[in-house]
Amino acid sequence: MPAIQYSQELMDLRQYESMPEEQRMEVFDGIAYNMASPSQLHQSILTELLVSLRNYIRKNNGGCSVFPAPFDVKLNDSPLTIVQPDLMIVCDRDKLDGKRCNGAPDFIIEIVSPSSQRMDYLTKLLKYRSAGVREYWIVNPADKTLFIYVLKENQFIGMHPLIEEDSIQSKLFPDLDFQLAEIFN
Repeated sequence: MPAIQYSQELMDLRQYESMPEEQRMEVFDGIAYNMASPSQLHQSILTELLVSLRNYIRKNNGGCSVFPAPFDVKLNDSPLTIVQPDLMIVCDRDKLDGKRCNGAPDFIIEIVSPSSQRMDYLTKLLKYRSAGVREYWIVNPADKTLFIYVLKENQFIGMHPLIEEDSIQSKLFPDLDFQLAEIFN
C-alpha cells in the first residue's frame, strides 16, 4: 500500500475526517496509506466469515456487535492510528461512538491481499497486540491458511497455521467452530 504524501506533517484526526468519504485509507503513526479495492475472492471469504460470526453472536452472545470493513477503528490519537479491519467484533459498546470504534475491538480478522501482506502479518499484528486486541485471525486465500493469534499477558501467542481441511475454533468464542474449507469454497 503506497503512503499518501499530503504534507510533511503527520495526519491528525481533524485532517483524517476532512478526507473524502469514498477514499479508503488507513493511518499508521500519522502516515496515511491508500487501500486497494478488494478482489471478488476476498469479498466472498469476507461474506462467509461475516455470516458465520453474525449468526454466532446472535445465537450466543447478543451483547457484542460484528462490523465488516469499511468501519474505522482508532487505535491511537497521537500519533494517529486508524485501521479498517476486514471484520471485527466489539463487545464493549462504550468504545462505539456512532462513527468508529475507539480502542481495540475484542476480535479482528484480516483477509490477506497481495498488496497487504506486510501490513497484515507485521504492522497490524504489532499494532493490534499493543492496542489489546484479544484475538486476531489472518486469512490467506492464496495458500488457504488461517493464522490465529491470542493475546496473553500483552503478547500474541500464535497457533500453528490451519489449513483448508482443519476445523476452526476461536479461543475467545469457544463455541464458534466451523471448517476452514467452508470459507474458501
